[in-house]
Amino acid sequence: MPPRAPISRLPTHEVTNMPPYIGDQDLWQSDTVLQEAVAREGGGWAAERLAGFGKAAGRAEVFDLADQANRYAPELRAFDRYGMRINQVAFHPSYHALQDLAVSHGLPNFAWNHPQKGAHVAHAALNYMLNQVEGGVLCPMAMTYAVVPALKSTPEVAAEWLPRLLSTQYDARDIPAAEKTGAQMGMFMTEKQGGSDVRANSTQAVRDGDVWRLTGHKFFCSAPMSDAFLTLAYTDVGLSCFLVPRFTPDGERNMLMLQRLKDKMGNKSNASSEMELQGTYGVLVGPEGRGVRTIIDMVQGTRFYCAFGSAALMRQALVQALHHTAHRSAFQKRLIDQPLMRNVLADLALESEAATVLSMRLGRAIDEGLAGDENAAALARIGTAIGKYWICKRAPGHVFEAMECHGGPGYVEESILPRLLREAPVNSIWEGSGNVICLDVLRALHKDPATGAAYMAEVEKARGMDGRFDAALDRLQAALADSADIELRARKLTETMALVWQAALLLQHAPQAVADAFCATRLDGGFGGAYGDLPADSDFDAILERAIPR
Repeated sequence: MPPRAPISRLPTHEVTNMPPYIGDQDLWQSDTVLQEAVAREGGGWAAERLAGFGKAAGRAEVFDLADQANRYAPELRAFDRYGMRINQVAFHPSYHALQDLAVSHGLPNFAWNHPQKGAHVAHAALNYMLNQVEGGVLCPMAMTYAVVPALKSTPEVAAEWLPRLLSTQYDARDIPAAEKTGAQMGMFMTEKQGGSDVRANSTQAVRDGDVWRLTGHKFFCSAPMSDAFLTLAYTDVGLSCFLVPRFTPDGERNMLMLQRLKDKMGNKSNASSEMELQGTYGVLVGPEGRGVRTIIDMVQGTRFYCAFGSAALMRQALVQALHHTAHRSAFQKRLIDQPLMRNVLADLALESEAATVLSMRLGRAIDEGLAGDENAAALARIGTAIGKYWICKRAPGHVFEAMECHGGPGYVEESILPRLLREAPVNSIWEGSGNVICLDVLRALHKDPATGAAYMAEVEKARGMDGRFDAALDRLQAALADSADIELRARKLTETMALVWQAALLLQHAPQAVADAFCATRLDGGFGGAYGDLPADSDFDAILERAIPR
């Protein structure tokens, strides 16, 4: 927060032409696109809850907590002062304050605690708002949310753990989960030699009487202070899924041996570690030998978080750019009134809106799929991968362009933009980087033709609304029907599927100015990905008016 009554008249000059402090943000009421999308996709019943959280999360003091949590990174405390293993990570108090804010408002479990139409849409909107402030705290929220379907595959595990995970009390104590008021879940799958190829894992699980003992090494474990984790290990039957708690049932520390914390580019507030399993106690989740199938539902949930999390970063970057350019002048004009800057800002607004509407549409597909709609489940299956790939891929460039709108001040750490820029790549890498996701789209189309049919039925709703859209849809259908070199073309296919879907949603639900400019630049040939290339006849006033926080 700024000092009280800062001095603008200095001995050598007077401070002028500098934007005012942005102060509190109302992350709900100021965001027309988010409000419309949530209502349209079935989450309107939660508007009051969302409005309250939008005010709470957007306070200037919460942004300050996020800054502190990133400046004062987590510290590994593998041993206590007496030389005994404790495998702890110490966090700055600001991180715990953010966690308490998130958990008390239901960010890890809102959808599961409110099982009705639109629950996952409202859930996404809650997390979307906090992700604009701080992405690192969302990692344990994502994993706690996403683990629920996997745990339900094993009723006795679900009966023990779900009440803890559905709590809205944040309990940071490092004690057995049975003694806590609430718990969180983590996940670690990748190993050094395999990465995304989890079938190359070498961790082994062997029976020890009535329990399992796991031995191996995991290369990435985010949120290592979680109360339990899902992981993969080989049994005699095959790759299987296990729940590994921090404490064993007798109250002893489990053999989860933290090796070191990763010195990451961004996501600094959230600890990520290497973890060794040394005869570690675990509980089988799902059928033995079906580990990938058991954990895949969790992966879909975390990919959903990646998609709307990246959309959230775009929104906050856009808000910052709009605020700066509206209060900064050059060559006798406000920056926001300069023709080329208006083009850039409007283009950024288009990208942000397209990312948000697709994210919320994914929420409705997940809602309906879980309610038994097979077509919706198929759309969620392929759509989550499409959205995860494209929205996450676009976020870093979008945030950078917003930074460039600020000039030098945006590049300085006092601005939020450097932190947003460092945060942006993680969603594209986590839970499957670009190639993995695009190949997953192809796998979905090949293994389950219902996914392709559900996608086509979705985008066909906009046919006839714009000639450029119709032509792009025809080209996409031809490209999907051509099996030659399809893996080689997987990125272009996935990108096109995302753009066509975003265009279809905007044509149906956004003002004409937004949909027209999007189709003109993203579908009508020559799309190079740079911002500020909208046609001269675009309605810049309408696009910017829609994006500017109210």
